[in-house]
Amino acid sequence: MEQLKKVKSISIWIFIIPFVAVNACLLITTQFHFLIESQYRIYSTFPYFDGGVSISRTARYFPTYLIFKPAMFLTSYLLIKYWIYNKEIVIFFDKEHKYKNKILFFGIASAIALTIHSIFLGVKFDNDLYKLFRRVIMLTFIIFEITAQAYLVAAFYSFRHKLDKYINKTFLNIKIILVSTLIIVAVISVPTLIIVAVISVPIISLPGNDFFGFNLKFLKHALEWDYFIGVISFYILTFFLWKKN
Repeated sequence: MEQLKKVKSISIWIFIIPFVAVNACLLITTQFHFLIESQYRIYSTFPYFDGGVSISRTARYFPTYLIFKPAMFLTSYLLIKYWIYNKEIVIFFDKEHKYKNKILFFGIASAIALTIHSIFLGVKFDNDLYKLFRRVIMLTFIIFEITAQAYLVAAFYSFRHKLDKYINKTFLNIKIILVSTLIIVAVISVPTLIIVAVISVPIISLPGNDFFGFNLKFLKHALEWDYFIGVISFYILTFFLWKKN
Protein backbone atom coordinates (compact mmCIF):
# COMPACT_ATOMS: atom_id res chain seq x y z
CA MET A 1 0.00 0.00 0.00
CA GLU A 2 1.56 3.25 -1.20
CA GLN A 3 0.14 5.37 1.64
CA LEU A 4 2.12 3.36 4.19
CA LYS A 5 5.41 4.26 2.52
CA LYS A 6 4.40 7.91 2.27
CA VAL A 7 3.38 8.13 5.94
CA LYS A 8 6.61 6.47 7.00
CA SER A 9 8.77 8.87 4.96
CA ILE A 10 6.81 12.00 5.93
CA SER A 11 6.73 11.22 9.64
CA ILE A 12 10.50 11.37 10.10
CA TRP A 13 10.56 14.90 8.65
CA ILE A 14 7.67 16.05 10.83
CA PHE A 15 9.92 15.17 13.75
CA ILE A 16 13.27 16.44 12.40
CA ILE A 17 12.21 19.80 10.93
CA PRO A 18 10.56 21.35 14.02
CA PHE A 19 13.10 19.76 16.39
CA VAL A 20 16.06 21.23 14.50
CA ALA A 21 14.35 24.60 13.95
CA VAL A 22 13.29 25.16 17.56
CA ASN A 23 16.63 24.11 18.99
CA ALA A 24 18.52 26.19 16.42
CA CYS A 25 16.54 29.24 17.60
CA LEU A 26 17.42 28.32 21.20
CA LEU A 27 21.13 28.02 20.40
CA ILE A 28 21.23 31.34 18.56
CA THR A 29 19.40 33.12 21.38
CA THR A 30 21.52 31.61 24.18
CA GLN A 31 24.91 30.91 22.58
CA PHE A 32 25.51 32.73 19.29
CA HIS A 33 24.95 36.22 20.61
CA PHE A 34 26.80 37.91 17.78
CA LEU A 35 23.86 36.97 15.53
CA ILE A 36 21.18 38.64 17.61
CA GLU A 37 20.62 42.10 19.09
CA SER A 38 21.72 42.51 22.68
CA GLN A 39 18.23 43.11 24.13
CA TYR A 40 17.03 39.76 22.78
CA ARG A 41 19.91 37.63 24.10
CA ILE A 42 19.29 35.00 26.79
CA TYR A 43 22.00 33.73 29.13
CA SER A 44 22.57 30.54 31.12
CA THR A 45 19.43 28.52 30.59
CA PHE A 46 18.41 25.06 29.48
CA PRO A 47 14.64 25.55 29.25
CA TYR A 48 13.79 21.86 29.08
CA PHE A 49 14.75 21.79 32.77
CA ASP A 50 14.68 25.30 34.18
CA GLY A 51 12.09 26.99 31.94
CA GLY A 52 14.32 30.02 31.54
CA VAL A 53 12.76 31.07 28.24
CA SER A 54 9.71 30.20 26.14
CA ILE A 55 9.83 28.77 22.63
CA SER A 56 8.15 31.85 21.16
CA ARG A 57 10.68 34.13 22.92
CA THR A 58 13.56 32.41 21.12
CA ALA A 59 11.80 32.41 17.74
CA ARG A 60 10.13 35.78 17.35
CA TYR A 61 13.15 38.03 16.68
CA PHE A 62 15.62 38.42 13.82
CA PRO A 63 17.26 36.22 12.65
CA THR A 64 15.59 33.29 14.44
CA TYR A 65 12.18 33.86 12.90
CA LEU A 66 13.83 33.29 9.49
CA ILE A 67 14.42 29.73 10.68
CA PHE A 68 11.28 29.16 12.71
CA LYS A 69 8.55 30.40 10.38
CA PRO A 70 9.57 28.55 7.18
CA ALA A 71 10.12 25.40 9.26
CA MET A 72 6.63 25.62 10.76
CA PHE A 73 5.03 26.32 7.37
CA LEU A 74 6.73 23.24 5.93
CA THR A 75 5.75 21.19 8.98
CA SER A 76 2.12 22.30 8.58
CA TYR A 77 2.12 21.19 4.96
CA LEU A 78 3.59 17.80 5.89
CA LEU A 79 1.05 17.43 8.69
CA ILE A 80 -1.82 17.92 6.25
CA LYS A 81 -0.36 15.25 3.97
CA TYR A 82 0.24 12.96 6.97
CA TRP A 83 -3.37 13.09 8.15
CA ILE A 84 -4.78 12.66 4.65
CA TYR A 85 -2.69 9.53 4.13
CA ASN A 86 -3.63 8.18 7.54
CA LYS A 87 -7.32 8.57 6.79
CA GLU A 88 -6.77 6.57 3.61
CA ILE A 89 -4.95 3.88 5.61
CA VAL A 90 -7.83 3.65 8.09
CA ILE A 91 -10.33 3.36 5.21
CA PHE A 92 -8.19 0.64 3.61
CA PHE A 93 -8.55 -1.52 6.72
CA ASP A 94 -12.06 -0.44 7.73
CA LYS A 95 -14.09 1.57 5.21
CA GLU A 96 -16.78 2.51 7.71
CA HIS A 97 -14.59 3.28 10.68
CA LYS A 98 -16.27 5.84 12.94
CA TYR A 99 -13.08 7.88 13.49
CA LYS A 100 -11.93 8.31 9.88
CA ASN A 101 -13.39 11.81 9.42
CA LYS A 102 -12.49 12.97 12.92
CA ILE A 103 -8.86 12.01 12.33
CA LEU A 104 -8.74 14.16 9.21
CA PHE A 105 -10.67 17.09 10.70
CA PHE A 106 -8.61 17.49 13.85
CA GLY A 107 -5.33 16.73 12.07
CA ILE A 108 -5.79 19.37 9.38
CA ALA A 109 -7.24 21.85 11.89
CA SER A 110 -4.12 21.51 14.02
CA ALA A 111 -1.91 22.16 10.99
CA ILE A 112 -3.92 25.29 10.12
CA ALA A 113 -3.65 26.52 13.71
CA LEU A 114 0.12 26.02 13.61
CA THR A 115 0.32 28.03 10.38
CA ILE A 116 -1.73 30.90 11.84
CA HIS A 117 0.40 30.92 15.00
CA SER A 118 3.59 31.07 12.91
CA ILE A 119 2.27 33.92 10.75
CA PHE A 120 1.49 36.13 13.73
CA LEU A 121 4.54 35.21 15.83
CA GLY A 122 6.75 38.26 16.21
CA VAL A 123 4.16 40.68 14.85
CA LYS A 124 4.14 43.63 17.26
CA PHE A 125 0.67 44.84 18.04
CA ASP A 126 0.05 46.17 21.54
CA ASN A 127 -3.53 45.06 22.02
CA ASP A 128 -4.95 42.72 24.64
CA LEU A 129 -7.34 41.07 22.19
CA TYR A 130 -4.47 40.38 19.81
CA LYS A 131 -2.44 38.76 22.60
CA LEU A 132 -5.48 36.72 23.60
CA PHE A 133 -5.93 35.64 19.98
CA ARG A 134 -2.35 34.32 19.76
CA ARG A 135 -2.70 32.35 22.98
CA VAL A 136 -6.01 30.85 21.94
CA ILE A 137 -4.54 29.78 18.59
CA MET A 138 -1.63 28.05 20.35
CA LEU A 139 -3.98 26.25 22.73
CA THR A 140 -6.17 25.28 19.78
CA PHE A 141 -3.19 23.72 18.02
CA ILE A 142 -2.31 21.67 21.10
CA ILE A 143 -5.87 20.45 21.69
CA PHE A 144 -6.54 19.59 18.03
CA GLU A 145 -3.17 17.90 17.59
CA ILE A 146 -3.54 15.64 20.62
CA THR A 147 -7.15 14.86 19.68
CA ALA A 148 -6.09 13.78 16.18
CA GLN A 149 -3.31 11.63 17.59
CA ALA A 150 -5.70 10.02 20.09
CA TYR A 151 -8.29 9.17 17.42
CA LEU A 152 -5.59 7.71 15.17
CA VAL A 153 -4.09 5.35 17.76
CA ALA A 154 -7.60 4.38 18.88
CA ALA A 155 -8.48 3.50 15.28
CA PHE A 156 -5.34 1.41 14.79
CA TYR A 157 -5.89 -0.37 18.09
CA SER A 158 -9.49 -1.20 17.16
CA PHE A 159 -8.38 -3.23 14.13
CA ARG A 160 -4.91 -4.17 15.36
CA HIS A 161 -5.48 -7.82 14.38
CA LYS A 162 -5.51 -6.69 10.73
CA LEU A 163 -2.15 -4.94 11.12
CA ASP A 164 -0.03 -7.90 12.19
CA LYS A 165 2.09 -8.01 9.05
CA TYR A 166 2.28 -4.22 8.70
CA ILE A 167 3.33 -2.83 12.07
CA ASN A 168 5.62 -3.36 15.03
CA LYS A 169 3.06 -3.65 17.80
CA THR A 170 5.55 -2.53 20.44
CA PHE A 171 5.58 0.93 18.89
CA LEU A 172 1.79 1.03 18.73
CA ASN A 173 1.74 0.38 22.48
CA ILE A 174 4.38 3.06 23.03
CA LYS A 175 2.25 5.47 20.99
CA ILE A 176 -0.76 4.70 23.15
CA ILE A 177 1.27 5.37 26.31
CA LEU A 178 2.66 8.61 24.84
CA VAL A 179 -0.73 9.96 23.76
CA SER A 180 -2.30 8.97 27.07
CA THR A 181 0.45 10.83 28.92
CA LEU A 182 0.02 13.91 26.73
CA ILE A 183 -3.73 13.88 27.37
CA ILE A 184 -3.28 13.55 31.13
CA VAL A 185 -0.75 16.39 31.21
CA ALA A 186 -3.03 18.53 29.04
CA VAL A 187 -6.08 17.87 31.22
CA ILE A 188 -4.07 18.92 34.28
CA SER A 189 -2.22 21.89 32.79
CA VAL A 190 -4.41 23.41 30.05
CA PRO A 191 -7.11 24.71 32.43
CA THR A 192 -4.35 26.37 34.48
CA LEU A 193 -2.78 27.88 31.36
CA ILE A 194 -6.17 29.19 30.26
CA ILE A 195 -6.66 30.85 33.64
CA VAL A 196 -3.18 32.37 33.60
CA ALA A 197 -2.94 33.31 29.93
CA VAL A 198 -6.52 34.11 28.97
CA ILE A 199 -8.62 35.12 31.94
CA SER A 200 -5.78 37.03 33.65
CA VAL A 201 -6.68 36.22 37.22
CA PRO A 202 -4.87 38.11 39.99
CA ILE A 203 -2.37 35.27 40.43
CA ILE A 204 -0.30 36.46 37.48
CA SER A 205 0.27 39.86 39.02
CA LEU A 206 2.10 38.40 42.00
CA PRO A 207 5.87 39.08 42.15
CA GLY A 208 7.65 36.53 39.97
CA ASN A 209 4.37 34.74 39.31
CA ASP A 210 4.90 32.76 42.50
CA PHE A 211 2.12 30.51 43.68
CA PHE A 212 2.58 28.20 46.68
CA GLY A 213 6.32 28.22 46.14
CA PHE A 214 6.20 27.59 42.38
CA ASN A 215 7.24 30.10 39.76
CA LEU A 216 4.42 29.73 37.27
CA LYS A 217 6.26 31.41 34.42
CA PHE A 218 9.27 29.09 34.58
CA LEU A 219 7.07 26.06 35.18
CA LYS A 220 4.95 26.96 32.14
CA HIS A 221 8.04 27.42 29.95
CA ALA A 222 9.60 24.10 30.98
CA LEU A 223 6.29 22.35 30.35
CA GLU A 224 6.10 24.00 26.93
CA TRP A 225 9.52 22.67 25.84
CA ASP A 226 8.97 19.17 27.19
CA TYR A 227 5.45 18.96 25.77
CA PHE A 228 6.80 20.02 22.40
CA ILE A 229 9.18 17.04 22.46
CA GLY A 230 6.32 14.75 23.45
CA VAL A 231 4.06 15.93 20.63
CA ILE A 232 6.63 15.53 17.85
CA SER A 233 7.84 12.20 19.27
CA PHE A 234 4.52 10.80 18.07
CA TYR A 235 5.85 11.14 14.51
CA ILE A 236 9.24 9.54 15.06
CA LEU A 237 7.31 6.60 16.54
CA THR A 238 5.26 6.47 13.32
CA PHE A 239 8.49 5.96 11.41
CA PHE A 240 9.32 2.91 13.52
CA LEU A 241 5.72 1.69 13.70
CA TRP A 242 5.36 0.63 10.07
CA LYS A 243 7.50 -2.21 8.81
CA LYS A 244 9.65 -1.60 5.74
CA ASN A 245 8.12 -4.45 3.78
